[in-house]
Amino acid sequence: MNAHLQPTGSAYFISPETAAIESHTLSILVDNEPGVLARVIGLFSGRGYNIESLTVSETEHQAHLSRITIVTRGTPHVLEQIKAQLERIVPVHRVVDLTVRARELGQERPIEREVALVKVVGEGEMRAETLRLADAFHAKVVDATIDHFILEITGKSSKIDQFVAIMKPLGLIEVCRTGIAAMNRGAQGM
Repeated sequence: MNAHLQPTGSAYFISPETAAIESHTLSILVDNEPGVLARVIGLFSGRGYNIESLTVSETEHQAHLSRITIVTRGTPHVLEQIKAQLERIVPVHRVVDLTVRARELGQERPIEREVALVKVVGEGEMRAETLRLADAFHAKVVDATIDHFILEITGKSSKIDQFVAIMKPLGLIEVCRTGIAAMNRGAQGM
């Protein structure tokens, strides 16, 4: 028909984004006051963004500031939208995409660590094997009785995943994980 007509600025002519989905770690500095975490989480749930890991704690007691660390997935465009939307929430002081910042510093990822408590029940040879593997993974025994251990392990999430998988056939009955705490290398702060 009218071949000389060009698409307008309408969103209907925007082609679907083909960028790869990536996992990013965001660090958010907020006022430590009631309802702030709910507003941050509400932004994610209201737009259908998934949170893979979430940690929050007061980091500057005198200033009443807390740091929220969120691991989420999306295309670079979606992740940039998330960051921009977080920055508009009133009690948010700063949002840093630690994954992007690490790349700017020439590093693959920020330093990321997680703590897990792992309860394993067993007797005899299984008990000995549990202790041997705990030692190999540098896990500490924080509680023990004649029929169980509670082990504490710190490291990258992949290390904890591997440890949990190895403990399953040895009598793993419970796991509690903190979520990821993250920080970029270098002398510069958030």
